[in-house]
This record gives sequence, structure tokens and C-alpha cells, in this order.
Amino acid sequence: MKLFVRDLTVIDASYLCDERGMVGESWILDVVMSGELNEMSMLLDFSRVKKQIKFLVDEHVDHRLIVPSNNTAIRTATTKSGYATVDLLRGDKSIHLHSPEEAYCFIDAEKVTVESVTAYLHNVLKGNLPDNVEGLELTLRHEKIDGPFYHYSHGLKKHDGNCQRIAHGHRSPVELFVDGARHTELEQQWANRWEDIYLGTKEDMISVAELNLSEHATSISDDGYFGFRYTAPQGEFELAIAKSETEIIDTDTTVELLASYIANEVKQSLSDESLEVVAYEGVGKGAMASA
Repeated sequence: MKLFVRDLTVIDASYLCDERGMVGESWILDVVMSGELNEMSMLLDFSRVKKQIKFLVDEHVDHRLIVPSNNTAIRTATTKSGYATVDLLRGDKSIHLHSPEEAYCFIDAEKVTVESVTAYLHNVLKGNLPDNVEGLELTLRHEKIDGPFYHYSHGLKKHDGNCQRIAHGHRSPVELFVDGARHTELEQQWANRWEDIYLGTKEDMISVAELNLSEHATSISDDGYFGFRYTAPQGEFELAIAKSETEIIDTDTTVELLASYIANEVKQSLSDESLEVVAYEGVGKGAMASA
């Protein structure tokens, strides 16, 4: 007997890639379990499986920075209790972090792919399900998006939950309506502008020389890098990332403020036309702004 749950949850995270840098991602998770029926003539209660699997996924992967530990460009080190540095060495576009360990997800892989993350999740889940569940199939997939989209990473220091982590992200569509009609050219411009981008808040900026990073960051400077630091309920977060892969926002980077930011930027190129921006944060949620 098999039990399936489609769209069980959405994983919003970022990952490190030696080619693309820091990549914001959103995956939809589908689950199929097989086994014998229990005394209630059920394989597993739907409400229970949703809560149990979602809890484990949220605890281990969601809103974390996924780090492929076996990649030769990755360096990691434990610092003070509960903290670690992570470095992605890629020339003048290296990425350096110092954050609480719970902000990372380390996987035994050379690259972060759907397959490697699925394998990691399978190992996390397989030992945490009832004994009568004999088989477990996981499918990570992207939302089908009709139009342009971008991958962005950010951190929200004022957030009560895991969004406060400085390096998590989303794969998000954007829709721009000029005088009520979709404007795919403008949408594509933003997809290109925010392709694998880190969106940093201006008030979180600090000189990279003041960051507590690893020895691998000693050669970077403010000429080519932005530094960010903030303290949130989960601890102190620090990041140095190349300016070429960053855009600075004057406000926090909530989806509400990002929608307004896009609207204000686009309005400058229009005359008297009406403008509506529909900005998404991952799958099926977002904010709208008009200008």
C-alpha cells in the first residue's frame, strides 16, 4: 500500500555554488510512503505525516544556507560555541560567512542539486517515521512559472522566525502590469538584474575589516566586497560578498518592501502609465505594490 502527499511543503533556502555563488532556491516537496496498514487500517495519518515530515524538513533544511561539504572550494571551521565560519573560495567573488551553526545545512556532496538535497532529506526522514512505513520516496521540484523569475538571497534581522538567517533565499517570479497589461520585457529586465543576487539592507552594512571572518577572508577589502553584520534573536550574523553579486536596498528586504522598491524603480522609466508590481517570495505568496 502507498500513501502520497503532494505539495507537502515548500523549502525556501539558499545554497553555495562555485559557479553561481549564493543561489536562492524554492523547491516543492512531494512524498510517497509504502508499507503495511496499521490497526486503524491506515498506513499513516495524513495530519501526522504532514506535521512530522514538515517539522523535520523545516528543522534541517528550510531557511538555511545549504553547503556542499565535499566541494574543494568550501572551507568550514567551528569558532565560538555554536558558531561556524563558511568560505566559498572563487577568486574575487568568494563568499565568507560567520553565523550560528543552525543557519547552515551541510550535505555530503560536491554540488547542491535536486538529487543531493533529496538524498540528504531521505537520510533525515527515514529514521523518524513509524515502523510500518517501509518505503519512502521524495520528489523535490520547481514551481512551473509562466514568465521571468529570479533567484535572490537575503536576511531579515527583525523576523521572529528563521527568516532572520542572513543567507536564505527564494526562486521567485515577478509580474509587472503597465496600464493593466503584463509587460514581459520589464519583467525580464528584473529577472536579469536579480539573477543569483544578494539583497542587502543598507543599515546592516559594515566594513569587511570589522567582520569576524576566517583566515580565508584576510585579502578582501571594501573595494570589491560589501560587509554585513546584524544581531537577531538567533545570534550574530556576518557576511562578506562581492559587490558585483549584491544590490543594496535602503529598507529591510521583506517582500512587501521589495515590491515597493521595484515599483519605485520602474516608475522612473514610465510616463503617466499606471503600474502594478506583483512580487513573489518563493511559491504562491508575495506582495503587490502600485505606482
